[in-house]
Amino acid sequence: MEENFSIQKLLVLRKLTRAISDLLRNQMKEHLATLAPLLRPRAVLGDYVQSNIKEVVKGADKAFKDLQALFETIAPAKPFNLPKELKAPIEIMSSTLEMTPMEYIHVATSGAESKKVIITSPLKYVLNYSGFAPGRLKELVADRNRSSDQLKEVVLHYLTLHTVVTKQSGVTAILDALHYPITTDRTPEFGDLPLTYISSSISTIRPPDDLIIQSTDLSGRDVFEEVVNIDDIVALRDPLKDRLIEIVRSHGEDLLPQ
Repeated sequence: MEENFSIQKLLVLRKLTRAISDLLRNQMKEHLATLAPLLRPRAVLGDYVQSNIKEVVKGADKAFKDLQALFETIAPAKPFNLPKELKAPIEIMSSTLEMTPMEYIHVATSGAESKKVIITSPLKYVLNYSGFAPGRLKELVADRNRSSDQLKEVVLHYLTLHTVVTKQSGVTAILDALHYPITTDRTPEFGDLPLTYISSSISTIRPPDDLIIQSTDLSGRDVFEEVVNIDDIVALRDPLKDRLIEIVRSHGEDLLPQ
């Protein structure tokens, strides 16, 4: 996108971004609802997840060992400082998926002025099990009087989701083909804890700092939402179409219409 911003252009882009994000967010939710049974903890971990129902799952032993190894590495480290032991069966309180908008702190600077602003990426979401949103994790990490059991529960739910998504590569391939890739990232705030994200293949961008400061001064709130990158929409491609064209070309360039 041409980086020629103004307040007027920003207003237009903001309306466009909200229209696009409404459409894509609803599609993400529909796709996740359809695929949710495959992203249940017991779909990968089987009887290693506490339940009254027997559910034998191929590969569950390896999946649980991987989960244990992750927990024993991440739980005792900062900022969690939890006991490293993880015994089976584990108790999972929720397997309902939620999407939490991705937010980050940005210090906008213009001349001598600087301002700390909460930025939202409207086409990228943290995936979490219901009741274990990033805000809850942030509260517990910051609370010196927190319960170790409560913090362990939240960390375990994030690691379980990461394990499930990693093992269910077919699900991530489907979402990627639908232009909703699943990715993993880490943040300084939560150390080595892997966070699972779902996003659109259409990205959003942050305008220049001086415009962010103007916008937040006008709104009276130190929050800002990124705007859609129109270049990504124009360049949007269909991987299946591209692959099929390559196959056609391999059998003869003249087979393709001019």
